[in-house]
Amino acid sequence: TGETFLIRPAHAVGNGVYKSSNAGKTWKNMGLEKTFRISRVIVHPTDTNTVYVASMGHTHGPQQERGVYKTTNGGITWERIFFVNENTGCSDLSIDPKNPEVLFAAMWQADIRTWNLSSGGEGSGIYRSKDGGKTWEPLRNGLESGPGHPVGKTSVDVSFTNPKRVYALIEDTEPRLYRSDDGGDSWKLMQQDHSM
Repeated sequence: TGETFLIRPAHAVGNGVYKSSNAGKTWKNMGLEKTFRISRVIVHPTDTNTVYVASMGHTHGPQQERGVYKTTNGGITWERIFFVNENTGCSDLSIDPKNPEVLFAAMWQADIRTWNLSSGGEGSGIYRSKDGGKTWEPLRNGLESGPGHPVGKTSVDVSFTNPKRVYALIEDTEPRLYRSDDGGDSWKLMQQDHSM
């Protein structure tokens, strides 16, 4: 729960993640109440007890509950497996459907007040894990993001038919759409247009 697609100061925050075990007839809160804004929930393609949750946080100041969480017991317990800093949340998350050990996290450093939106910072960028979230690496080769080049909101998605192809949309002075054809090792700028 929680709005992350278009964040404004007046938007209500959420109260955690919910689970249904009967095709949506009833729902149960499974925790993570302090994450406030959940941007993505990904269920492991072959193990439904393993779930990843991306948290933006409340975005109104520093907060520890931002980042990526994982459960391996269907939501009974959660572990935060990725955290950049208290000002950076996870705006998007994607998994390789053919190798679910590979995850991509789009991190967004944001501070939103009624009088100001501060979008971007050193924490923003695309990160990859090849071991189910145990370790993460920032992706740089061809991406204009990371230290020395703070960017704003980011999104990432893995192609279902060809998981080596990954797309990243990065907010900058002009939004940039990047594509990787080697699983995130290198990137090519495909389009740069404010309409995106």
